[in-house]
Order: sequence, then C-alpha cells, then structure tokens
Amino acid sequence: MIAYASRTGNVRYIVSQLKLPEIEIGEETTVDEPFLLLTYTDGLGAIPPVVQRFMDKNGSYCKGVAASGNRNFGHHNFAKAGETIAAQWNIPLVRKLELRGFPQDYEAIRRFYREQIGEGSIGRSEIVFAT
Repeated sequence: MIAYASRTGNVRYIVSQLKLPEIEIGEETTVDEPFLLLTYTDGLGAIPPVVQRFMDKNGSYCKGVAASGNRNFGHHNFAKAGETIAAQWNIPLVRKLELRGFPQDYEAIRRFYREQIGEGSIGRSEIVFAT
C-alpha cells in the first residue's frame, strides 16, 4: 500500500500516476500492513505534523519513503522530510521528487514497491476460464 499526505496536490498527483493501492493520511489513519510513505516537505525541510503523527502510530509497517519538494528552497532543504523520516525510522529513502516528479521517478517507486512490498495490483489481470 502507498500511504500519502498531500497539501498542494503534487503528492496526490504522483500517487495517481503509480496506479497502486493507496490511502491518504488523515488525523486518525492507521494501517496494519506494509506500506511505502509518500509525503511533501513542510516549510524549510520539516516533516508535516500529520505525517509525523501517522508515523508515530504506524511507522513499524513502513518499508520506505519518497518525498516531494521544491529545489527553489535550496539543496539542503529539498525534500528534506524524506531524509529525516528515513533516518528517524531507519528505512530507505526511495526517491526525492521535484514537485510532481517525472516518469522515471514513478518507475523507480514502482520498482521499489514490487521488490519490497509485493506486486499488489501492478499489472495483474485475472483470467477466468468458463467451465
């Protein structure tokens, strides 16, 4: 599953391009299965409070993090929330994405998801034979 938080719509757009099972993080969101976290970066590199609270409750299921940011805030602050979460929870930083990212970013995230979380609904179609 992809668990995500989006303030301006950039992360929501990224998630829509991934075509993976997803849940948007809210104040009371809890999960009980492995997930990949996608988040934006708040202010000058901070973890958004809603994401911090979510991770405090659910972080043991998190297998990796990808973060969206804006390079206009400087190299040190670009998608810094992802770096901080990765260090805090000892998980891989899968990708830093500029705003809405690019197709190669989406493919890197899908690859990580397949390898670390499972196929889920990626490219699967069920074939049913009539009897």
